[in-house]
Amino acid sequence: MKVASVKELKDELKHRSKEELLVYCLQLSKFKKENKELLTYLLFDSNDEEEYIAQIKKEVEDQFNLINKKNFYLIKKSVRKILKNIKKYIRYSKKKETEVELLLFFCAQLSNFSPSIKKNTSLLNIYNRQILLAKKGISILHEDLQYDYELELQELI
Repeated sequence: MKVASVKELKDELKHRSKEELLVYCLQLSKFKKENKELLTYLLFDSNDEEEYIAQIKKEVEDQFNLINKKNFYLIKKSVRKILKNIKKYIRYSKKKETEVELLLFFCAQLSNFSPSIKKNTSLLNIYNRQILLAKKGISILHEDLQYDYELELQELI
């Protein structure tokens, strides 16, 4: 089966009624958890970005507290999982401010983590990559926000 392009889908959806669109959305939400999460963000969380970020920060803190600290392999695996979830939430939002704030929060959690990430090259590389992505995101933001986030970034470096 050939999959239609986004433009073709958009053009076809324009010709559908509201009821049909509602049915399509509900069907999409049944197939993948990510579709349901995206719909939840769009319907409930997109109006209050501050609260959305606060919820994610709380979830990330909880996940960092649950990390098994027996060895660096398990720590690295858990950190990658946390980062994967953060990236997914950033993709839902599509706002650079949210991206920068969540990446800086992740880096702060990682730098405060015990045992120190400086003892493991992989964790240090993950940390450095996220710092670079945060810097890149900061450079795109408004000047006032740039200044605030630069101060946060300097504390992490």
